[in-house]
Amino acid sequence: MGHLTGKTAIITGGGRAVLSDGRCGSIGYGIATAYAKEGCNLVLTGRNLQKLEDAKEELERLYGIEVLIVAADVSAGVDNETVVGNVVKQTIDKFGRIDVLINNAQASASGVTLAEHSVEQFDLAVYSGLYATFHYMKACYPYLAKTQGSVINFASGAGLFGNFGQCAYAAAKEGIRGLTRVAATEWGKDGINVNVVCPLAWTAQLEGFEKAYPEAFKANVHMPPMGHYGDSELEIGRVCVQLANPDFKYMTGETLTLEGGMGQRP
Repeated sequence: MGHLTGKTAIITGGGRAVLSDGRCGSIGYGIATAYAKEGCNLVLTGRNLQKLEDAKEELERLYGIEVLIVAADVSAGVDNETVVGNVVKQTIDKFGRIDVLINNAQASASGVTLAEHSVEQFDLAVYSGLYATFHYMKACYPYLAKTQGSVINFASGAGLFGNFGQCAYAAAKEGIRGLTRVAATEWGKDGINVNVVCPLAWTAQLEGFEKAYPEAFKANVHMPPMGHYGDSELEIGRVCVQLANPDFKYMTGETLTLEGGMGQRP
């Protein structure tokens, strides 16, 4: 039995992605793989249905868990409360419980300077990241209180360090960081473990960012002191397994920053 056998986790942005060398190519899929190995049933959401279907097929085949996929896109001009409510309803209908909520999904127009940023580009980052996190946390709260579950949100060094060309992304991520700390304060009495992770992982998106915006990549992405970028499954995913473990509840409300496998609590 794994550490998370019998539990259910919602992971936003959990579609399958791989690197050029075949390893897990996104933080969401890396977490999903780590959770599947621990016996956790999964609810994966995202905008790309094919990536979700690919994730479901591989995770169920390799690890013998159940995966529910729900296409969902939190964006401007949409009834996002209904979009998120549908994900939560399908989760409860299938599994009857929610033990872990992982808010990982985020879209942005990285590489565009503040002076050149459009309102539409700013909305893209804020809705897909900050608003999505807000809606999922609200919708999942009653069920997390019943299971004394865990919330794991994702922020970024882009907000902590003011990365060039990432104004909307940084704003969304800093909003998520503040929201997480408030939830930790308010939900601690309910036994809900709330954390935020600021990772630097090598992903397919980062590979693409390097190719599309080499100057912005050079200015923003620096090799961590340990000499390698975080592995989406083996480092980021395993940290998220630990944060969902009931024995780890003493970490409630702290911020965990991952820099290529180094954990720091600022």
